[in-house]
Amino acid sequence: MRGLERYDGAPIEQIRMASRRALENLVALAIREQVNFVLIAGDLYDGDWKDYQTGLFFIQQVVRLREAKIPLFIIAGNHDASNKMTRSLPLPDNVTIFSPENPETSLLPEINVAIHGQSFLSSEVFDDLSSGYPAPVKNHFNIGMLHTSLDGREGHDPYAPCTLEGLKLKGYDYWALGHIHQREILFEDPFIAFSGNIQGRHIRETGPKGCFLITSAGERNLQVDFRALDVMRWDRLAIDLCDIENADDAIERIAQRLREARDQSEGLPLAIRIELTGCTTIHRQLQSDREHWINQIRGLAIDAGMGGLWIEKIEFFTDDLASPNEPGFSEGSLAELQELFSQIRQNPKLLNAIGFDFSKVSARLPNELGHWETAFSGAANASAFSHMLDEAESLLMQRLLNPSFASREKGSE
Repeated sequence: MRGLERYDGAPIEQIRMASRRALENLVALAIREQVNFVLIAGDLYDGDWKDYQTGLFFIQQVVRLREAKIPLFIIAGNHDASNKMTRSLPLPDNVTIFSPENPETSLLPEINVAIHGQSFLSSEVFDDLSSGYPAPVKNHFNIGMLHTSLDGREGHDPYAPCTLEGLKLKGYDYWALGHIHQREILFEDPFIAFSGNIQGRHIRETGPKGCFLITSAGERNLQVDFRALDVMRWDRLAIDLCDIENADDAIERIAQRLREARDQSEGLPLAIRIELTGCTTIHRQLQSDREHWINQIRGLAIDAGMGGLWIEKIEFFTDDLASPNEPGFSEGSLAELQELFSQIRQNPKLLNAIGFDFSKVSARLPNELGHWETAFSGAANASAFSHMLDEAESLLMQRLLNPSFASREKGSE
């Protein structure tokens, strides 16, 4: 649960156990709905176990399904491929794990269902596994389980690539796809979908997470219901400050958006990344006094969330909307400074030409500007370097135009 472990007051243990609680919710849903079977389309585990507790916990949940006479069908994906799971435990007899060697078919004759699947043999599979899947079994409802990137998805490795048309041509009634963590319905007849993961783990996995509950009325007449299983959520709020005239208005707008996010989280704990955007007259205040704003916004989150809302990160993407009547802003030494910053943006090597040595000043940076060291180390891209220059210019202008601000800051020289 990245981004929250250093957050005072966050229920770290609750967050750390969220994925297990979501799996418990999945099992409880299956039992409550008296389903015929459960499918897990890969990446049950995120790599090798740190200890046996992960495996033992999973066995406990599988036993709950067995007691309810519910079979479980699993394919291994890139994260839990057979060559990575070095500490295996025998699973209860209601579990079927499909072979990584060749596609296999499991039949449920009492309900005329055929389930086809193949696990990953290694953590990297670049062949189209679906091309080797068998023909559909006649007079059965045919399901294909496949761990795949399909034709590619941003942020995911291109494993077991295939095409939507290729899946349709197989003649199956339903494709249960894994690997992509975002829920996505690709086609409805036959039904082809990624259910996503059951618990968001970081800020790139936002919104409700859960599973599809599929009810068949024969042939391809399916009722598809999404059921949320997660126990906490992640969200991103892009807050436009373009029409904001002062800090109080900005605070009120941020507080309002936090309250709206809380109301939409269905009562679940919520971790939020805030992105402040837009051309605004308070741009320089935001950039030059980041630590103050970060803590002020965290305070708003505590108030709005009543103990159930935390700020994962705050990013500042505003631009300057300086007042044209501001004295000295567009002429004299301030104008020369602006021109210098403009030249550095166009030619970063100019910093070396004017004899700037970042190593001599890095230790004296205010806390809120510590991330600049990464930019100067060469680890950041051109966009990050340009953004850092924007911050530096805003900080300098704020201190030159507002002497009272500089005098209250430590190390303002």
